[in-house]
Amino acid sequence: MYAVLVTGGKQYRVMKGETLRVEKLEVEEGNEIKFDNVLMLGDGEGVKLGDALKGATVTAKVVGHGRADKVRIVKFRRRKHHRKQMGHRQHYTEIEITGIAGGDKK
Repeated sequence: MYAVLVTGGKQYRVMKGETLRVEKLEVEEGNEIKFDNVLMLGDGEGVKLGDALKGATVTAKVVGHGRADKVRIVKFRRRKHHRKQMGHRQHYTEIEITGIAGGDKK
């Protein structure tokens, strides 16, 4: 069984046992978190969308927090004596999916 959930403005397709990095969440390491914003549930028989997902949740355990690799930004104007360098490291939370609970059965 898999689910598509939304967190941090992004959509993720997840299955039980997977680990993934999402935008930083204010949850301590080792705690459980529930995601209520589930867009789709799928299994071998088909998919559930819309009203069939009322009450569907995805539970996950917070494995850790960290920062991604540095992204370098360089702005350069030729012949203008202009060069600007910047860098950015995005914070993330690593989670492990522990369960997917289906919505209403109709």
